Amino acid sequence: MPLAMNRDVFITCAVTGSGATQDRSHHVPRSPEQIANSALAAARAGAAVVHCHVRDPETGAPSRDLKLYREVTERIRDSDTDVVLNLTAGMGGDIVFGDVENPMQLNETATDMIGASARLAHIAECRPEICTLDCGTMNFAESDYVMTNTPGMLVSMGRMMTDLGVKPEIEAFDTGHLWYARQLVKDGVLDSPALVQLCMGVPWGAPDDLNTFMAMVNNVPDDWTFSAFGLGRNQMAYVAASVLAGGHVRVGLEDNLWLDKGVLAENWQLVERARGIIESMGARLIGPAQVRENLGLQKRAPK
Repeated sequence: MPLAMNRDVFITCAVTGSGATQDRSHHVPRSPEQIANSALAAARAGAAVVHCHVRDPETGAPSRDLKLYREVTERIRDSDTDVVLNLTAGMGGDIVFGDVENPMQLNETATDMIGASARLAHIAECRPEICTLDCGTMNFAESDYVMTNTPGMLVSMGRMMTDLGVKPEIEAFDTGHLWYARQLVKDGVLDSPALVQLCMGVPWGAPDDLNTFMAMVNNVPDDWTFSAFGLGRNQMAYVAASVLAGGHVRVGLEDNLWLDKGVLAENWQLVERARGIIESMGARLIGPAQVRENLGLQKRAPK
């Protein structure tokens, strides 16, 4: 099918993520103040959406602490910089099995499995405009770790998000995740048109080659909105690829720590570079107000 380049593009900045990157770059924000400040700097550089996890301020380890989410949310909403807030709902679905001879002897320290309501407690409390819905189960690079999102869990979480008035961003790590996302819309669990993030190059999901990427794009319904990212060195290549394929883009330290070889990046620098690529292609950036209008989002005032 012919490509239809997107001429009106928004950038999402994934500010910190939950990966073990906190000791690989001093620019990875840890405290709520650092996360909010990094998100706002990215917004000033051109990001219309900021995607936020929280971390333990002391260790940098990923956290589900409601107080940390609340502080990040309030700092962003109380600022003079307008941006669409997107909070993760991906944590709480991690199983780390025992060794191959004793798989049911779970690694209890690393396993983090909680119920649907608990996974969305911070969403119900903070009411971001967008939150993520990892739309499937998959193996990750670690030998015994499985990201677990059963159909029953996704139905429950999807209905809660819809009832809360928070727009789910469907995180699709492979084509089967898009297949199930379409089923969730068909069943009335999620509203249509939906919002999708195509996650490329995450081991062991969809590889980040262009043939697979276009297979993913071609499985997104025409009236849905999609964005895409690639990990590491391919992050900026996927800025161009997604715009060319008709989508929006995501950059940020969750997915890539480097600005150039040997040069650690800050979030605003990655946004600035993505902006240059987008505008050099003849497209224009759209801001948070137009993103809200396009996606039917409701801006919530500070409390």
